[in-house]
Amino acid sequence: MDHPYSRIKGGVCAPKGFLGGAISCGIKNPDSDRLDLALIYSEHDCLSQGMFTQNRVKAAPVRVSQSHLRAHPARAIIVNSGNANACTGPTGMKDARTMAKEAAKRLNLKQREVAVCSTGVIGLPLPMSRIDPNYDRLIKSLGNKNGNDVAKAIITSDTHAKEFAISFDLDGTRIRIGGCAKGAGMINPNMATMLCFVTTDAKLHPTCLERAVKEAVEHTFNRITIDGDTSTNDTVLVLANGAAENKTIARNSKNCEIFSHALQFVMGKLAKAIVRDGERVTKFVTLNVKGARTGVDAKKVAQAVANSSLVKSSWNGEDPNWGRIIHAVGYSGASIKEELIDIFYESKPACQGGLQGETNPEVLRSIVSKPEFEITIDLNLGAAEHTIYASDLSPEYVAFNRSEYAYWKQAQKDGLL
Repeated sequence: MDHPYSRIKGGVCAPKGFLGGAISCGIKNPDSDRLDLALIYSEHDCLSQGMFTQNRVKAAPVRVSQSHLRAHPARAIIVNSGNANACTGPTGMKDARTMAKEAAKRLNLKQREVAVCSTGVIGLPLPMSRIDPNYDRLIKSLGNKNGNDVAKAIITSDTHAKEFAISFDLDGTRIRIGGCAKGAGMINPNMATMLCFVTTDAKLHPTCLERAVKEAVEHTFNRITIDGDTSTNDTVLVLANGAAENKTIARNSKNCEIFSHALQFVMGKLAKAIVRDGERVTKFVTLNVKGARTGVDAKKVAQAVANSSLVKSSWNGEDPNWGRIIHAVGYSGASIKEELIDIFYESKPACQGGLQGETNPEVLRSIVSKPEFEITIDLNLGAAEHTIYASDLSPEYVAFNRSEYAYWKQAQKDGLL
């Protein structure tokens, strides 16, 4: 599909006035030189907007960042991988505040101007003895060409870094939006399990940024699933520093709509990259539900089908088993009529009116044998629609997630347990 955006290099450092840096602290493994502590910093004052996990069990950095954003816009983000700092009690809160405080001190910012994020194993205290000596080194790593280092430093079970940036003209001014994300497992709508950081040099009214972020997240990170799990650390943070010096974009203006679409474009690229990089998955499935009576019904059906272990297993086995799909539609809680349901693989009818469709099963099998394909469920009851981007589940996914025992052994060795 044509769009007015030019892809550019740089990730979160692509917009004017943003610096990034990352170093290795050995947070998960002291013998590793993998990047695991990162910093994003704006040289100018910022607006900021955040959205966080809806899990009622929230990691310490989530609670700290929520508190900071309520008090003051963020101008910097410090983030570690290798440890989620979740379910770590008062010590975890202290550690998250310490990370924000130490970064703020060196950047000449207020502590509440620094958001803090963590990702990794749940339930283990942060090894602060490996983080605390390295704040100065982290600050020294800052530069305007280090977006890829930031993207690398935040990954955990991901197989590669995920970053994307664009530029576009807005009333004669060049605007840039750049972002990075991590996520490969524990991915489910309602803030899928991931971290995403987006920067822009657009000058925005606060209400425009708020609207744009909420709309973009709803149509991207709330539309992906790998395994149906929602984690404790999910965070989207967007910083806007106005360095492009465009005329301030008002909330209800045409330009706010244009910016919102651009932000959604960037987040959409990152969200889909997360699904494609799911832990040992083999399929990327676009699941469309249409013809529902209400948007809520369309969403219920899409989520039920996309998160069904039976459906996902059949995708992995390259089995066009529409019976598993229609049974998930039936228990979704949505208003349906069995005799009206149509199911299509690409454009080929697998189910028509709740019965076996006319398409040769071998044709359907050839479709689900592809690494990416599309399924449409038409309830034929109304005009509401919903789309989710999903994956299969593989035996390798199960094997990969069977144990995190090695992390606990390392924590014992570090004296954290």
